[in-house]
Amino acid sequence: MTLALIGDRTVEIVRVFDAPRQLVFDAHSAPEHVSRWWGPRGTTMTSCEMDFRSGGSWRFVLQKTNGRTYAFRGDYREVVRPERIVQTFTIEGVPGDAIVETLTFTERDGRTTLTVTSAADSPEARDAMVRSGMADGAAQTYERLEELLRAGL
Repeated sequence: MTLALIGDRTVEIVRVFDAPRQLVFDAHSAPEHVSRWWGPRGTTMTSCEMDFRSGGSWRFVLQKTNGRTYAFRGDYREVVRPERIVQTFTIEGVPGDAIVETLTFTERDGRTTLTVTSAADSPEARDAMVRSGMADGAAQTYERLEELLRAGL
Protein backbone atom coordinates (compact mmCIF):
# COMPACT_ATOMS: atom_id res chain seq x y z
CA MET A 1 0.00 0.00 0.00
CA THR A 2 1.17 3.50 -0.73
CA LEU A 3 -0.06 6.75 0.75
CA ALA A 4 0.66 10.09 -0.89
CA LEU A 5 -0.28 13.66 -0.05
CA ILE A 6 -1.61 15.49 -3.10
CA GLY A 7 -1.83 19.25 -2.94
CA ASP A 8 -2.81 20.56 0.46
CA ARG A 9 -6.20 18.87 0.94
CA THR A 10 -5.97 15.36 -0.52
CA VAL A 11 -4.62 11.96 0.48
CA GLU A 12 -4.32 9.13 -2.03
CA ILE A 13 -4.01 5.50 -1.00
CA VAL A 14 -3.22 2.84 -3.60
CA ARG A 15 -3.40 -0.89 -2.88
CA VAL A 16 -3.15 -3.80 -5.32
CA PHE A 17 -5.16 -6.94 -4.57
CA ASP A 18 -4.52 -10.35 -6.10
CA ALA A 19 -8.17 -10.71 -7.09
CA PRO A 20 -10.46 -9.69 -9.96
CA ARG A 21 -12.09 -6.28 -9.86
CA GLN A 22 -15.64 -7.63 -9.48
CA LEU A 23 -14.64 -9.56 -6.35
CA VAL A 24 -12.89 -6.55 -4.78
CA PHE A 25 -15.88 -4.34 -5.60
CA ASP A 26 -18.32 -6.92 -4.20
CA ALA A 27 -16.33 -6.95 -0.95
CA HIS A 28 -17.14 -3.21 -0.62
CA SER A 29 -20.81 -3.48 -1.53
CA ALA A 30 -22.53 -5.71 1.03
CA PRO A 31 -22.62 -5.65 4.85
CA GLU A 32 -21.99 -9.40 5.12
CA HIS A 33 -18.60 -8.82 3.44
CA VAL A 34 -17.64 -5.38 4.80
CA SER A 35 -18.29 -6.44 8.39
CA ARG A 36 -15.60 -9.13 8.05
CA TRP A 37 -12.70 -6.88 6.94
CA TRP A 38 -13.35 -3.17 7.56
CA GLY A 39 -11.27 -1.69 10.36
CA PRO A 40 -7.80 -2.26 11.77
CA ARG A 41 -6.72 -5.40 13.60
CA GLY A 42 -7.88 -5.50 17.19
CA THR A 43 -11.35 -4.20 16.29
CA THR A 44 -14.66 -5.93 15.76
CA MET A 45 -17.48 -4.45 13.72
CA THR A 46 -20.56 -4.46 15.94
CA SER A 47 -22.86 -2.69 13.47
CA CYS A 48 -22.72 -2.51 9.69
CA GLU A 49 -25.59 -0.64 8.07
CA MET A 50 -25.43 -0.07 4.31
CA ASP A 51 -27.90 1.21 1.73
CA PHE A 52 -25.44 0.62 -1.10
CA ARG A 53 -26.69 2.77 -3.97
CA SER A 54 -26.25 6.28 -5.27
CA GLY A 55 -28.12 8.41 -2.73
CA GLY A 56 -27.88 5.74 -0.01
CA SER A 57 -25.95 5.92 3.24
CA TRP A 58 -23.77 3.81 5.52
CA ARG A 59 -22.83 3.60 9.20
CA PHE A 60 -20.26 1.30 10.82
CA VAL A 61 -19.48 0.86 14.52
CA LEU A 62 -16.17 -0.68 15.58
CA GLN A 63 -15.28 -1.92 19.04
CA LYS A 64 -11.68 -2.20 20.21
CA THR A 65 -10.51 -4.96 22.52
CA ASN A 66 -10.53 -2.42 25.39
CA GLY A 67 -14.29 -1.94 24.89
CA ARG A 68 -14.17 1.54 23.33
CA THR A 69 -16.44 2.04 20.36
CA TYR A 70 -16.01 4.25 17.31
CA ALA A 71 -18.73 5.09 14.80
CA PHE A 72 -18.26 6.14 11.19
CA ARG A 73 -20.87 7.21 8.67
CA GLY A 74 -21.39 8.69 5.26
CA ASP A 75 -23.50 8.95 2.13
CA TYR A 76 -23.02 7.22 -1.20
CA ARG A 77 -22.92 9.96 -3.81
CA GLU A 78 -22.17 7.70 -6.74
CA VAL A 79 -21.99 3.94 -7.26
CA VAL A 80 -20.83 2.68 -10.67
CA ARG A 81 -20.45 -1.12 -10.61
CA PRO A 82 -17.67 -2.35 -10.59
CA GLU A 83 -15.66 0.79 -11.34
CA ARG A 84 -16.17 3.53 -8.77
CA ILE A 85 -17.69 4.53 -5.45
CA VAL A 86 -17.91 8.17 -4.34
CA GLN A 87 -18.89 8.57 -0.70
CA THR A 88 -18.58 10.88 2.25
CA PHE A 89 -16.77 9.81 5.41
CA THR A 90 -17.30 11.19 8.90
CA ILE A 91 -16.12 9.98 12.30
CA GLU A 92 -19.01 10.53 14.71
CA GLY A 93 -18.15 12.84 17.57
CA VAL A 94 -15.19 14.43 15.75
CA PRO A 95 -15.82 18.01 14.64
CA GLY A 96 -15.33 18.97 11.03
CA ASP A 97 -16.88 18.46 7.66
CA ALA A 98 -17.20 15.15 5.89
CA ILE A 99 -14.32 13.96 3.76
CA VAL A 100 -15.21 13.03 0.19
CA GLU A 101 -13.71 9.69 -0.84
CA THR A 102 -13.49 8.38 -4.38
CA LEU A 103 -12.67 4.68 -4.72
CA THR A 104 -11.69 3.47 -8.19
CA PHE A 105 -11.22 -0.19 -9.08
CA THR A 106 -8.97 -1.03 -12.04
CA GLU A 107 -8.16 -4.56 -13.16
CA ARG A 108 -5.12 -5.79 -15.05
CA ASP A 109 -4.15 -9.44 -15.51
CA GLY A 110 -6.60 -10.59 -12.83
CA ARG A 111 -5.28 -8.17 -10.20
CA THR A 112 -7.14 -5.11 -8.99
CA THR A 113 -5.70 -1.73 -8.12
CA LEU A 114 -7.83 0.14 -5.63
CA THR A 115 -7.17 3.87 -5.55
CA VAL A 116 -8.80 5.81 -2.72
CA THR A 117 -8.66 9.58 -2.99
CA SER A 118 -9.77 11.38 0.19
CA ALA A 119 -10.42 15.11 -0.16
CA ALA A 120 -10.73 17.22 2.98
CA ASP A 121 -12.19 20.73 3.18
CA SER A 122 -8.97 22.29 4.44
CA PRO A 123 -5.25 21.58 4.82
CA GLU A 124 -5.76 21.35 8.59
CA ALA A 125 -8.48 18.69 8.19
CA ARG A 126 -6.29 16.71 5.80
CA ASP A 127 -3.32 16.87 8.19
CA ALA A 128 -5.51 15.82 11.14
CA MET A 129 -6.74 12.85 9.09
CA VAL A 130 -3.15 11.77 8.43
CA ARG A 131 -2.12 12.29 12.10
CA SER A 132 -5.05 10.15 13.26
CA GLY A 133 -3.22 6.98 12.23
CA MET A 134 -4.85 6.73 8.82
CA ALA A 135 -1.87 4.98 7.21
CA ASP A 136 -1.63 2.18 9.79
CA GLY A 137 -5.39 1.73 9.97
CA ALA A 138 -5.74 1.55 6.19
CA ALA A 139 -2.81 -0.85 5.83
CA GLN A 140 -4.26 -3.23 8.43
CA THR A 141 -7.76 -2.93 6.96
CA TYR A 142 -6.55 -3.77 3.46
CA GLU A 143 -4.48 -6.69 4.80
CA ARG A 144 -7.71 -8.05 6.27
CA LEU A 145 -9.48 -7.53 2.94
CA GLU A 146 -6.69 -9.38 1.10
CA GLU A 147 -7.09 -12.32 3.50
CA LEU A 148 -10.84 -12.41 2.87
CA LEU A 149 -10.37 -12.22 -0.90
CA ARG A 150 -7.90 -15.13 -0.79
CA ALA A 151 -10.53 -17.15 1.05
CA GLY A 152 -13.05 -16.31 -1.71
CA LEU A 153 -15.24 -13.95 0.34
